[in-house]
Amino acid sequence: MRRGIRVAAAGMGFGAVLAAAGLGAAPALRFADLPASQAGSTVDVELVLAVDVSYSMDPDEQALQREGYVTALTSPEFLGALRQGMHGKIVATYVEWAGAADQRVVVPWRLIDGPATAEAFATAIAEAPYRRAYRTSISGALQFSSQLFQESGQRGIRRVIDVSGDGANNQGAPVDITRDEVVAKGITINGLPLMLKRPSVATMDIEALDIYYEDCVIGGPSAFMVPIRDRSQFREATRTKLVLEVAGRAPRVIPAAEPDQAAGPGPGAAPPAAPRVSCTVGERLWQQRWGRGSDFN
Repeated sequence: MRRGIRVAAAGMGFGAVLAAAGLGAAPALRFADLPASQAGSTVDVELVLAVDVSYSMDPDEQALQREGYVTALTSPEFLGALRQGMHGKIVATYVEWAGAADQRVVVPWRLIDGPATAEAFATAIAEAPYRRAYRTSISGALQFSSQLFQESGQRGIRRVIDVSGDGANNQGAPVDITRDEVVAKGITINGLPLMLKRPSVATMDIEALDIYYEDCVIGGPSAFMVPIRDRSQFREATRTKLVLEVAGRAPRVIPAAEPDQAAGPGPGAAPPAAPRVSCTVGERLWQQRWGRGSDFN
């Protein structure tokens, strides 16, 4: 099932994406607009930044990934989106993940309400030691991240997991089933698939990682993803994604569903489309290479 929006494809620049999302206009919500269940909110969004540190990520990619978040969090665009929020503040945490049992909170929940707190959060990310680990469990990252909201100390209008990585799930629970379980809790999952290298048998990369993320990983209200295909896109793409998440705006570009499916089920409507890529492709590649019983985590 196709569940989100693909950002900055078909030659549309990231700046145009932000304009298409209506940023710079008046805040999208007022307190009177909120459903009763969100009336007691204290922040605009509770945000988990979940980043891949598996061995398929080389040291240069890890550095670029971190740099992207550090520069995005202190950018004028991010701070402007923060000010436009109903509360003018968010709470965020930074998590690194690899295998099904390998997730670590690098920066615990912190309130971000302006330049000073944004700078402090970015500095904590930049100063954390680098590490790498075995296997790729997006499902494990989603399960771990979804539980962290209980510890945020705040109540957000929205809850968002922002997951980035360069490969498909190859360990743990099926990613699409986990995605559905997390979304059922009212959490939105956005994606940053990293497509910097040619697919390799050695690293078990897949050709269409963006489609995999679109069909198997992201989900929830206004879910979207921003694929990165060139190292020069890291800063701008990460900034664009964070701005959209903080502003609570869905980019009105390139819907992931076909026109006859985008409006949802109706009389005579076609059933939801099946994923265009198998959501177990990562597990199958691992088994083909190492054997069904192999586990090197």
